[in-house]
Amino acid sequence: MWIKEQINLYIPPLKVHNPREITLVCDATFYAKRKDKIGTLVFLDSTQREVLLWKHISSETVKEYKDLKQQIEKLGYVIQSVTFDGKKGLPKLFKGYPVQMCHFHQKKIIQRYITKYPRLQAGKDLKKIMYNLTTTTKGRFRKKLDEWHKVYGEFIEETTVNVDTGECFFTHQKVRAAYRSLRTNLDNLFTYKKHKDFSIPTTTNNLDGGVFSPMKKKLNVHSGMSKKLRFKMVDDYLGNYKRK
Repeated sequence: MWIKEQINLYIPPLKVHNPREITLVCDATFYAKRKDKIGTLVFLDSTQREVLLWKHISSETVKEYKDLKQQIEKLGYVIQSVTFDGKKGLPKLFKGYPVQMCHFHQKKIIQRYITKYPRLQAGKDLKKIMYNLTTTTKGRFRKKLDEWHKVYGEFIEETTVNVDTGECFFTHQKVRAAYRSLRTNLDNLFTYKKHKDFSIPTTTNNLDGGVFSPMKKKLNVHSGMSKKLRFKMVDDYLGNYKRK
């Protein structure tokens, strides 16, 4: 009973800020049952591996990112670059900053569309291009996409009509979506090469593996905690996080 009272009375210390130039990595994680939908959005300085700001959320929206972006700018931090998972709307939110699309998330997006083992030759060839992402340049990558489109351009524009509804849709819409994803994100996939002085990370792994993974292990040990105590534990963990 005494221990429970002490935990309830405990207030995590306020984050002490040291405004400076930062290489920003942003991502969110969720750590409750699907129906509860609770998580935390985190902004991390990749250079010093320090968690700067975070916000507890029920859904990952551009508005939540905007709130933290405004806070971090107000605190006096100077954003040199931003690495994120490619969520729609984020490139526009961080317009004016060098932005880097996470390579891991880009690969996951393509895999979601064409699977690990594509059945169609178009998907197989696109997969080959995708898995050279980390060892190529923007120019070569674009050239490979151009060559792919010359071969499969008409193929991905083929349409099928639903005989019951009369609705027309792309026959190979998943392969088409995978290609369009790479085209849309192309300008943000090689930012790290253009701004080498900033040491821009190409993935959000500093958060996913470095911060979120051990945090979730701690939470899982105390899975019976209330939502309020979960947030308190996360606040304490993130407030003191600075990887050496």
